[in-house]
This record gives sequence, structure tokens and C-alpha cells, in this order.
Amino acid sequence: MLVRDQMTPHPICGHPEMPVVEAQKVMQENNIRHLPIVDDDGKLVGLVTQRSLMNAVPSDVSQFSPFVVNYILAKLQAQNIMTRELVTIGPDATIEEAARVMADRKIGCLPVMEDDELVGIISDSDLFNIMVDLLGARREGMRITVLQPDRAGEVARLTNAIAEKGGYLSVFVTYPTSDPDKWASVFKVLNVPDDVLVETVGKLPDIEIADVREVKIAQ
Repeated sequence: MLVRDQMTPHPICGHPEMPVVEAQKVMQENNIRHLPIVDDDGKLVGLVTQRSLMNAVPSDVSQFSPFVVNYILAKLQAQNIMTRELVTIGPDATIEEAARVMADRKIGCLPVMEDDELVGIISDSDLFNIMVDLLGARREGMRITVLQPDRAGEVARLTNAIAEKGGYLSVFVTYPTSDPDKWASVFKVLNVPDDVLVETVGKLPDIEIADVREVKIAQ
């Protein structure tokens, strides 16, 4: 999965001289938290975020009248509050690379650049949606978490046992545990009676069932 598959292409942009109140209105009307700022040549020069909008208001706003606050905001332009030191990513980067960069830098989005042109934007909300899909949060089924040895063939042994019972794996995710010798696998299975599934998995050598629950999606 690549960034270009999940990014918002051709994002809404602002201009450096856009009044802050207008930038705020654009972001509210379009339900976005990040507004790329481009100059007359279409070059990305900054980013206005919800945080930068909040920081534009005096910290102790209570000591000012609404008229004064509105006057201050009316004088400010996007270029006065935008973030100029931008971290970007290319459209052919992997999703996990985008997630790593955002986590390491503690930022909420990455403008997507191709040949010095802004072609999209990917945010932490996009990554949350990907995680929901990967974990099958919108899919019903018997959800089982197991702990298994970190060695070749373990995943195949588990999935083959389920397949032999006619089970359909709608979700399968693995991740490391605090034990360096074990990995955890989370999966959802359809088409197998619950008791048969638990018995089948539980009989596999060196595999420990950590959690079992049936997932029903509320309509």
C-alpha cells in the first residue's frame, strides 16, 4: 500500500496573503485540519493547522474584548502563522513509512510532493482509517488472538489448520510482543462453528490462545 493510494489528491490550498479568518472559515467549511499554503507559482511554502490557528489568538484571551480579538485576527495573514519548516513525502512511499515519519516527528500530516509539485496530503486520520480496515473493525466474525513462536512456518501451520475446517480468514494481523521469542496473531474467521474453531486452534502445539470474542457490528 502506497501513499498515493490513500492520500487526498489535489488538496484545498490557501495563499500566503489569505487572511487568517478566511483560512479558518475554509478549514471549517471543508472539515479539514491542515491547509497547505502555496504561492503564485504553485510552490508549497507553508502549512496552516488547527494548532497554528489556536496559537494566533492571544493566550489570555479573557483580558481582551471580542472586538480586539477580531481586530487582531483580521490583521493576520496565513504567512504570519503558517509552519514553514515542512516535512513532506513522495506518493510512492509506503504507508508504513508515512506512519513512521509522522510518529517520529509528532506531526499530524504530510504534504505529498512529486517533482516539486504538491499532489496530495496524507494525515493521521487517513492512517486511522487504514488501521480500521487492516484490523477488520467493520467486519463481523470470531476474533481470536494467539501467541505463537517466532519461527518459520508458524503462520502457515495456523492458517492451514483453519482452512482444513473450511474457515475463511477475513482478517489476519501479526505483531511483536514483549517476549522476543513470540509473536501475536489476531484474526477473524467465518464459516466455522465457534467451538470447533477454538478447539482446532487450541490443539496446535506451542500456540496459546490469549483472547476469544465474537464481533458483531451494530446496525
